[in-house]
Amino acid sequence: MAEQKEITIRATPREGRGKNDARRARRAGMVPVNVYGGEGGTVAALAPLRELAAILRSEAGRNTIFTVDIDGVGPSEVMFHERQIDPVRGRLIHADFIRLVKGQKIEVTVPLHLVGEPFGVREEQGVLEQIIREIEIRCEPREIPDVINVDVSNLGVHDVVHISDITVDERIEILNPPETVIATVGIVKEEPVAVPAIEAEGPAEPEVIGKGKKEDEEGGAEADKGKKEQS
Repeated sequence: MAEQKEITIRATPREGRGKNDARRARRAGMVPVNVYGGEGGTVAALAPLRELAAILRSEAGRNTIFTVDIDGVGPSEVMFHERQIDPVRGRLIHADFIRLVKGQKIEVTVPLHLVGEPFGVREEQGVLEQIIREIEIRCEPREIPDVINVDVSNLGVHDVVHISDITVDERIEILNPPETVIATVGIVKEEPVAVPAIEAEGPAEPEVIGKGKKEDEEGGAEADKGKKEQS
């Protein structure tokens, strides 16, 4: 895990709890947040959107440990627990922070990163498919890794890597079922391409049926003419 810088976010107590109050706060560049857990009660506050967004964009992202210092309440070491993102604007509109207690383990989600080029891709024209991209772990906050690397360089075609194949620090407990598939190497089946029929070259043959019919009609007309002359 990369060493994290000490980050302090200064916040103010949130007085109003209605939707209109929340909208006014967001227009002012603030985000409604709740701080709870640990040794204190739940506190509602307003924190700067710009500073919270910078934390979420950092390498550790939502697993960043930082301090929120609320006026009149004091500082608390926290992490993001829940967050709400505006689906249209894509920006943070609400967040819950959980207080951290030294020695107490927490459950978090961390990303999985596949390392290496599989043998099945390099030598057997296979395709690497990553099934899951995150896993759930339990550990102390200071032990949370930014990412868990999974070596897939030895995977051949149809080989699979499972959660049980991951090696992590003994202080970290993986919560996903061991049989969960992380990645596999498959073969892409090519669809058969239909070959269009090739038309014969040269002029088209005349319609024999049509021609014969015309001749029959002409012949019939001559026969009728002959009968009339005889009569």
